Amino acid sequence: MLRARLLRLFLSPSNPIVKPSVLARSSHRRSQRGFGLGEFRRGFSGTLVPELTTDDAASTAGADDEIERIQREFEEAKRNFDNIPEVLKEIPKMNPEGIYVNKNVRLDTIQVYGFDYDYTLAHYSENLKILIYDLAKKHLVNELKYPESCLQFEYDPKFPIRGLYYDKLNGCLLKLDFFGSIELDGCFFGRKKLSVDKIVEIYGTRHIGRDQALRLVGLMDFFCFSEACLIADIVQHFVDAKLDFDASYVYEDVNHAIQHVHKSGLLHRTILSDPHKYLVKNSQVLQFLQKLKEKGKKLFLLTNSPFYFVDGGMRFMLEDYRDGRSWRELFDVVIAQANKPSFYTSEHPFRSYDIERDTLAFTAVSRFLPNEVYYHGCLKSFLQITKWKGPEVCKVIYFGDHLFSDLRGPSKAGWRTAAIIHELENEIQIQNDERYRTKQAQFHIIQELLGKVHATVVSTERGQAYKKLMDDLNMHRRHCRDIMRSLFNSSFGATFLTDTGQESAFAYHIHQYADVYTSKPENFMLYTPDAWLHVPCDIKIMPHHVKVPSTLFKPH
Repeated sequence: MLRARLLRLFLSPSNPIVKPSVLARSSHRRSQRGFGLGEFRRGFSGTLVPELTTDDAASTAGADDEIERIQREFEEAKRNFDNIPEVLKEIPKMNPEGIYVNKNVRLDTIQVYGFDYDYTLAHYSENLKILIYDLAKKHLVNELKYPESCLQFEYDPKFPIRGLYYDKLNGCLLKLDFFGSIELDGCFFGRKKLSVDKIVEIYGTRHIGRDQALRLVGLMDFFCFSEACLIADIVQHFVDAKLDFDASYVYEDVNHAIQHVHKSGLLHRTILSDPHKYLVKNSQVLQFLQKLKEKGKKLFLLTNSPFYFVDGGMRFMLEDYRDGRSWRELFDVVIAQANKPSFYTSEHPFRSYDIERDTLAFTAVSRFLPNEVYYHGCLKSFLQITKWKGPEVCKVIYFGDHLFSDLRGPSKAGWRTAAIIHELENEIQIQNDERYRTKQAQFHIIQELLGKVHATVVSTERGQAYKKLMDDLNMHRRHCRDIMRSLFNSSFGATFLTDTGQESAFAYHIHQYADVYTSKPENFMLYTPDAWLHVPCDIKIMPHHVKVPSTLFKPH
């Protein structure tokens, strides 16, 4: 959609920048031609092309003329690429702190707001990724007897992104698109990027089949940055040392080390010992919670972390703003160590937690008392006690960062869901940058021209002209892709997009489990509590990607 609109804007006959051309044809007619003559002529095998009839020869001559026209069109476009930034001024930029909507949400019907703690209410610095990586590698060496040389590894912030997959059979880290295909530059074995030929050699095709998908594990939460980097470093170390290894064992050991760091309390104690290094103070999240309370909304905290860690973090983050008052007064219910995602499907009972004694009571929990803290529990009991039964009584929205542990269960239970994706803010800022927008526009123009070439029958006599045009277009497309990619992550590119402009598999999961998504909860303060959040009518899949208003194409 964006590619066609940019082309109409930049190369339309009414635009004085470029002369009238064959671009006036509709994309519908192009697609019809592409699935007809173009596919017949090129085919997909080494079978002989049928002998041309008189009608075929006339059609081929017309196709040759079309190649020449496309070549002239491309040359004209290249001469006018410098004008793109001026044209793009009419195309709006996206708000890095905006709320992006996958499913319509009426905030005036939302009566209950629920929150995860880690990476949702709590904001962490980049130092936390380094800490998780370092603690996990030490556990691998000290407890699982990995080579001591592994202690020399250092976390590389330029390598991982969220939403990668690890292949436990072949040892590859993969970035997949919305439809489950491996991105061209998104397959690494250790720290080495694999070529397309190598990908096809390993997987037979770039598309991951159902059986192959069973051995993939998704790296989707905040721990995934440290986990993906450590897996790649371990694999590369074994390869360099020429050591035999099983790729599934590498994942199991690294994942075990990451889980140990979290569940043992080692990570929690280290963070609380130096909160200034790892936690980010944030008055806006307090203002957001207070605003909800003033509007009569019910609030609850549902986290897998132990209470002492949540309490220490909230005290630190809000100590300058609460005047000695307890942060627990902001919430109607506080639940720690909830064991998500099993919380949403189990029938585990709630236990009342004694803050002073650090013990759990033995009496049954039949109601939630103010200023009390509860452990464990399940969704079924939670709804029975609170009477917050989703659509039947009142609407509940839950904020979380983990698409599977936090949001999949609530979405199936009838709650509305809000995904907190901290990387979103930075990625939108990059998309708003003039360098990215200019190369993106060039990329869309070249893609459109390539589509026209693919839809054209080419005679063997004019094959060289066809090949030269294809090589030239592909070279320029690759150049645009490389520059756009480099503005994001040098190894895997953008989190939400592939290099070809397709949404990533991570974007697919956001689309599937998050009604809305944003970079942090306090962005909701930009909207009134009774706002209606609507899905934009002109989106492709992800609503934070660039859209072009139709008014740009109306004659003035």
